[in-house]
Amino acid sequence: MAPTDYTYPSVYFAYLFFALMFFLAVYFFFKSRRDGYWGEKGEEAKYQMFDEDETPRSTP
Repeated sequence: MAPTDYTYPSVYFAYLFFALMFFLAVYFFFKSRRDGYWGEKGEEAKYQMFDEDETPRSTP
């Protein structure tokens, strides 16, 4: 193998990056599940935000 071959470091970096992204996705999946975003009332926060956002609009 030539000393200027950068194939192995780039492959190792790619696999490390893919593993990191996979573990972060799994971590946030379980974190969101624990916080209740996957239950029956998971969409409740969205509707609460929309209800609080209603402000009277004045017509020009």
